[in-house]
Amino acid sequence: MDSAENRANLIRNHFMGWQCRIRQQVMRVDGGRPSNGMRPALFGPNGEDLGRIIVLINKEDADEVATQFRHMVLKTQDPNERYDSAMKFFAAAYYQRGHEFDSSLTALFGPDSAVAKQLAQAGSCTLKFDEFNQRYEMPCVVEDLEQHDIRYQATYWHNRLFNPAMPADVRVLALTPNWADVVAEPAAF
Repeated sequence: MDSAENRANLIRNHFMGWQCRIRQQVMRVDGGRPSNGMRPALFGPNGEDLGRIIVLINKEDADEVATQFRHMVLKTQDPNERYDSAMKFFAAAYYQRGHEFDSSLTALFGPDSAVAKQLAQAGSCTLKFDEFNQRYEMPCVVEDLEQHDIRYQATYWHNRLFNPAMPADVRVLALTPNWADVVAEPAAF
């Protein structure tokens, strides 16, 4: 492994560990409300500020996870029971091991989102994360996911756990960082 690849792996592992710690805190202490570390600032390919979005990190075994999320959503019509079930699930061991997560992030948008359309057409964006004195600036490749993509399914059902009124025809984008070009402050190694 060359030094650039090694650096990229170190940054990726540091970021995923940081994300897991943030998400554990949110689930265990803050009632699941997304923190700034889960809501990066989004910049278009020309540097235009597009606001903040909520991103998910997804397990590499997304098939199993999507099935589990779907089951939790469909087993009850009571949104409070669904929320409690989701909080217990995420607060337990879900975010224990950063190495179990895929390299791409996902974000859900409304069916008519101008931002999603712009990003999908451009094919790139930059995400800027900032929380607990740690910052990351990530250039990303954007992919518009089809409904049959397992990352789409995992993102859709994850969001349905917390939003029972979510429309069925949402748009899910995969945002895959170019880990070799990610800037971490302080440095991840």
